[in-house]
Amino acid sequence: MNVSGSRDFYSPLRKCMKKTVLLRGVSAVSTYSETMLMRKSWKRSSKFQTQSLRLSDLHRKSQLWRGIVSITLIEGRELKAMDANGLSDPYVKFRLGHQKYKSKIMPKTLNPQWREQFDFHLYDERGGIIDITVWDKDVGKKDDFIGSCQVDLSTLSKEQTHKLEMPLEEGEGCLVLLVTLTASAAVTISDLSVSSLEDPKEREEILKRYSPMRMFHNMKDVGFLQVKVIRAEALMAADVTGKDSFMTHFCVVELNNDRLLTHTVYKNLNPEWNKIFTFNVKDIHSVLEVTVYDEDRDRSADFLGKVAIPLLSIQNGEQKAYVLKNKQLTGPTKGVIYLEIDVIFNAVKASLRTLMPKEQKYIEEENRLSKQLLLRNFIRMKRCVMVLINAAYYINSCFDWDSPPRSLAAFLLFLFVVWNFELYMIPLALLLLLAWNYFLIVSGKDNRQHDTVVEDMLEDEEEEDDRDDKSLPRSDKITWLWYSTCDILQEDSEKKGFMDKLYAIQEVCVSVQNILDEVASFGERIKNTFNWTVPFLSWLAIVALCVLTVILYFIPLRYIVLVWGINKFTKKIRSPYAIDNNELLDFLSRVPSDVQVVQYHELKQDPSHSPSKRKKNNPG
Repeated sequence: MNVSGSRDFYSPLRKCMKKTVLLRGVSAVSTYSETMLMRKSWKRSSKFQTQSLRLSDLHRKSQLWRGIVSITLIEGRELKAMDANGLSDPYVKFRLGHQKYKSKIMPKTLNPQWREQFDFHLYDERGGIIDITVWDKDVGKKDDFIGSCQVDLSTLSKEQTHKLEMPLEEGEGCLVLLVTLTASAAVTISDLSVSSLEDPKEREEILKRYSPMRMFHNMKDVGFLQVKVIRAEALMAADVTGKDSFMTHFCVVELNNDRLLTHTVYKNLNPEWNKIFTFNVKDIHSVLEVTVYDEDRDRSADFLGKVAIPLLSIQNGEQKAYVLKNKQLTGPTKGVIYLEIDVIFNAVKASLRTLMPKEQKYIEEENRLSKQLLLRNFIRMKRCVMVLINAAYYINSCFDWDSPPRSLAAFLLFLFVVWNFELYMIPLALLLLLAWNYFLIVSGKDNRQHDTVVEDMLEDEEEEDDRDDKSLPRSDKITWLWYSTCDILQEDSEKKGFMDKLYAIQEVCVSVQNILDEVASFGERIKNTFNWTVPFLSWLAIVALCVLTVILYFIPLRYIVLVWGINKFTKKIRSPYAIDNNELLDFLSRVPSDVQVVQYHELKQDPSHSPSKRKKNNPG
């Protein structure tokens, strides 16, 4: 839908509404509640529009790219001061065609150091133009424009890193970038009869490419992924009529920022696509997302269901029926999709890539304020804190001799450990804890029951979203009607200032909500590492702890600190544009939180819902 055209269409209606005396008599309380409702409705409509893409847009966004543009945002120099304190809170927006990227916000500085790296797909062999804008973040009001610049990719040579100092137009200062153009990765779409892994020569070449002998060759090329999208069954009828004659189904396959899609199948609730997609894997901890849409002739595509499959959970060569889930991946929706997935990767490359920054998705939903989401994050953080509090109570009970045998054992253990303590015992203790949990799981003595607290909270949040969706209009015309009314209610400057304060409070609440999520996720990821939620990561932790134990046992601490200090002091000299990272935090970012464990959990198919079963049970 063309937003500008829609707004012009309703301009006579808005003028008419401005003349209405009834709206002038709305009370302050009613104005606040209605305006907040309208704002929420407008945000939901925008969110719906971004997720329900038209088929033409999806075709445009999913064509095969011919190259990759790797961009590193280094720093900004002498940017324009936009705040009253003589500083700014700058961030940068990049745009190449339909692809967008937004950097993090650097508070209170005119010389920000971003050190962020990201990739864009290059669809045109002649290159393209990257539009860059710099903004100053303001709370409670519109962000201030600092300046802009452009990068013409057609002037840059390929397979070479270019350092660019781009002066900002309509502003002050400049940006420092590193731009590299490389050849396209092996991303293909083919029919089911043409399979790379079924051809012995191609399969041997792929296995050779990711063999242990080539572990240090092209570190960004970690593995190869092949996805066969075969068919779907018993899909939901998204059209109002519910007739098969109006059904037009297609699939979108996503791996991080790589997006491809199938052709459209018409007039069938059990569509068959029989397509093969291949991707290059840059991070083995990525999650494959397959989404099914129903494309209407005159409206946006309707969401029917999706599945999220971590690459490490894939069983090669096995055709499986995946139960489709809702948008939040918290519960089932109607229908199943049949996929056959193969992944081949180099374990050494995958392990080293785990200790590097995780690739960020460019297309992500903006966080919104939700009562259920805020409560869920608070409960999750409370559970993490309660673990520490209970541990402190347990230790204190040993000091108080509440249980004499336990206190005596703790006292003897304390004397033994303190008398013989060495620094290598710390990673050794963590290593023993991992080994003990592994023994419990393998022997079947792990009595920990499946945690349903997070699942229950996610279900409550889903029910709240469903209630909100039912209570709010979703058509574009009604949304613009609300939007027009909102403009009228905010005409007066006093009301505008009041609403700005409310929006500022809302942004603070969203920040608190996100902080609670980050803290809770950090604790849950540590727990899931020791619980062997992802065996690959737990084995990697065992290897790292073994190496650390050996180093601390044989090498004096002063030498270790000396090497660490020399590396830190000379890193900027050796690699002036290196991206700073913390290997431990990068490792933990790959471990799923409890919410992600629920989202990635594979639902079991109900046999009674299979069309073939129903045909057998109802031969007539």
